[in-house]
Amino acid sequence: MIRLAANLSMLFNEHAFMDRFAAAAKAGFKGVEYLFPYAYAADELRDALNKHQLEQVLFNLPPGDWDAGERGLASLPGREGEFRDSVIEGLRYAEALNCPRVHAMAGLLPEDADAATQAEHHATYIRNLRFAASEAAKVGREILIEPINTRDMPGFFLSRQAQAMAVLEELGATNLKLQFDLYHCQIMEGDLIRHLERQFSAIGHVQIAGVPERHEPNVGEVHYPAIFERLSALGYRGWVGCEYRPLADTRAGLGWGEAWGLTTH
Repeated sequence: MIRLAANLSMLFNEHAFMDRFAAAAKAGFKGVEYLFPYAYAADELRDALNKHQLEQVLFNLPPGDWDAGERGLASLPGREGEFRDSVIEGLRYAEALNCPRVHAMAGLLPEDADAATQAEHHATYIRNLRFAASEAAKVGREILIEPINTRDMPGFFLSRQAQAMAVLEELGATNLKLQFDLYHCQIMEGDLIRHLERQFSAIGHVQIAGVPERHEPNVGEVHYPAIFERLSALGYRGWVGCEYRPLADTRAGLGWGEAWGLTTH
């Protein structure tokens, strides 16, 4: 059974952030995700989840200076202390919100990165993820890694599925999983169903959006009903995060999800 989660950083932007929980529940969503919770007190977010009978399914660890263009800390040499602090803070929120998983964004390579620089980032990434997985295991949480396309995020360290799978294999931590975003994968590599099948045992969370403009899943080149059918056949029991930018009013564009419990009225 496909379970859809609303990404509140992108959906229901016609409402103030704290009002998006009610809007998501009214539209039929049972779970929510978003980029970051840290601008709000954990108890305020927990109260919103409880009031509207929603599950918190995912958010990101603190990413560094987001407004200055940083996109994660996990692979950045010299920022290990800051990354460790971000893990502790993220897991504190995860426990308070009963969220089973958090995403550790890899961060950006320098524009002129050579092979030696890339190797240094990889080594840092491995050390940091080992620490994050160990800390998360102590509180029963998962750490996710996500390949992100380099058109939307030029220079992002982790951009290919094979790269992510190699990292997971190198570390071998049972609570380190793949965040499989079909939008990013389609832009970088395509062949979505085969990637899904090959990587299925490593997948901890799935995200969707239309390609190439990142609008509703029924807009663009990906046929999501076929993806959902294959997910179901494989026995996927996790969440599918709806991380797209609505063409207009969020609720009006939810017709694509009526077969999976969403409503436009």
